[in-house]
Amino acid sequence: MKDDARLQAAIDLLETIAGTSRPADGTAAAFFRDRRFIGSKDRRAISMRVWGTMRHWARLTWWFREAAADTWANGERPDWDSIRPRARILTYLVLVEGMGLAGVDGLCTGEIYAPRPLNEHERAVVRFLRGKPLNHNGMPVWVRGEVPAWVATYLKDIYGDHLPTLLDALTKEAPVDLRVNTLKCDRDNAIIALAEGTDEESVEAVPGHYSPLALRLAGRANLAATNAFRGGLVEVQDEGSQLVALLAGARPGMSVVDFCAGAGGKTLALAAEMQNKGRLVACDVSQGRVDRSAERLKRAGAHNVTRRVLSSETDKWVKRSKGTYDRVLIDAPCSGTGTWRRNPDAKWRMSEEMLAELTALQARILRSAARLAKPGGRVIYATCSLLPEENERQVESFLAEQGAAYRLLSVADLWPELVNPAVPCPVSGPYLRLDPAEHDTDGFFVAVLERLETATPEAPGAEDEPQA
Repeated sequence: MKDDARLQAAIDLLETIAGTSRPADGTAAAFFRDRRFIGSKDRRAISMRVWGTMRHWARLTWWFREAAADTWANGERPDWDSIRPRARILTYLVLVEGMGLAGVDGLCTGEIYAPRPLNEHERAVVRFLRGKPLNHNGMPVWVRGEVPAWVATYLKDIYGDHLPTLLDALTKEAPVDLRVNTLKCDRDNAIIALAEGTDEESVEAVPGHYSPLALRLAGRANLAATNAFRGGLVEVQDEGSQLVALLAGARPGMSVVDFCAGAGGKTLALAAEMQNKGRLVACDVSQGRVDRSAERLKRAGAHNVTRRVLSSETDKWVKRSKGTYDRVLIDAPCSGTGTWRRNPDAKWRMSEEMLAELTALQARILRSAARLAKPGGRVIYATCSLLPEENERQVESFLAEQGAAYRLLSVADLWPELVNPAVPCPVSGPYLRLDPAEHDTDGFFVAVLERLETATPEAPGAEDEPQA
């Protein structure tokens, strides 16, 4: 494809992403699947431009509004949400790729497959933006940090002076991390297998920093085409997510439940820690997610997993099974703020109202699922969120409600035994709180709770659902 056609495809893709509630990665996959004539190099170039625009969304919008106010006759700034994806991509071409009017004009020719020519307003905007820096001292913190204003306010309380550094890290492209599947190989052999790569290229991987099972790719690669991936030797999993599974402390012969299993990433890690010995139940409220995990489990050689679809967090199975599990992992549905460097579109879909709904759901899930732990068993509560409302405050509220039924264990104390005695624990307190700026992982939170009582009282809101 010529670059003008790539640019129009990028505009079309960004329009498609903006017009749906689906995640951007799934939308992009469907977009390219419907356009098989677009080759792999073209897909990469189009995706880089689209994801680059999304990573700079707030700053591009701020600058376009400044340019519009300066160049349009009425001097007004357009509404934040009314600015079209084409305008943002044109702004990206100037501010990030460094194009001038001649370069943008040369792409927007109106010829077949090319974007339509610039109108007079767009030409004025391009001239105004030429030579401007992407960052500007007049930008609010939330604009420079590429997050909604309300999120910056929430994060300021816990991150303080570290907030600008954190927000900057969230705008960067995330690395690709792999977890070595110990059911099939060790880390050294996985590195060798990856180096064999594909017919087109080898795949270079280096050990991670915290997890003894982690590998980090040196660059981008067609991982799905490698024998190492197809043979189940490795799985794509952020190193922070691997730490969540390791802190569960699942061991061979235990009974373990992954209560919010999703597509099964942490289930696979738990099965490997259990060496396929014991009982592992993967639960989710989505039949689709449970079904999609089947192929991953088969590829990894995980044989001790039972998949179960729940009607809700208070499914009758929970009450029937209470007090029977050694470990209960609750990877709770959350805002996903810790993964925003991977999903830059998600930050603009989140609202305070949605956060309130999520925190209420998290509290209900924690109350109900905790009943599954046997005396002496552990409940591992985790999110991929940076917001204290979804993390520490949830755990504090749960412990206050439960009285003496559970106690909070220190992650720092558990670390040498469960994670990696050769690497110091990255935190000193009871919680594991990771962020991409300080730890170079996605943002994760983990709390480990131990059940102390021999009988768990019925928690408020944890009763069975009414009969239909």
